[in-house]
Amino acid sequence: MELFLNDKLGKITAEVDEASRPQAILVLAHGAGAGMHHPFMSDLARGIADKDIHVIRFNFPYMEQGRKSPGSPKANIETWRLVVDHIASMYQGLSIFISGKSYGGRMASHLMAESSSDAVKGIIYYGFPLHAPGRDSKDRASHLPEIKVPQLFLQGSKDKLANIDLINEVVEGLSNVELEVIGDGDHSFKVPKKSGKKNEEVMNHLIQKSADWIKSHLD
Repeated sequence: MELFLNDKLGKITAEVDEASRPQAILVLAHGAGAGMHHPFMSDLARGIADKDIHVIRFNFPYMEQGRKSPGSPKANIETWRLVVDHIASMYQGLSIFISGKSYGGRMASHLMAESSSDAVKGIIYYGFPLHAPGRDSKDRASHLPEIKVPQLFLQGSKDKLANIDLINEVVEGLSNVELEVIGDGDHSFKVPKKSGKKNEEVMNHLIQKSADWIKSHLD
């Protein structure tokens, strides 16, 4: 489906993976370099929809326009706000949770830190990008204490964009937050063969954890 945001941002594409007996809605934003049809996004969406949760994916305007750079965070945070408004009006009566892979999750966090929405009941981060590779820092987390809704961090222990020790420090400074560490997982949650785990098993774990966490925070 298409969503018209405003005259400046234009239209974006969205896709709904429908649950047969929906208990809630999860809105899922893509990472900086791959759109809503990336296999990680589609596999995650279908899996969570099978757990009685509608999943709605969308493209940020820059991705819709074929640009590689996300550009101004302001535009993408505004996109998040307008998408939530659209979905809240379309699906009245269902609790909304927002989430994103890497960059998409970080933009969601800025939305909730800047202007808390009564429609949003929680945020899930699929690999919060805490810093650039090799530049360990907690600067990108400075706004997280302003978020009032529950937060779930799903992080790979070998994520080069999020030193796991720093992620632990960030989480310890927050309230109403949960951290789930995927052992040996990288930023894309891929695990090496020597870990003894399969990537399919990791995806199933992300799906189940997401669904369980959402259901535990329903009104």
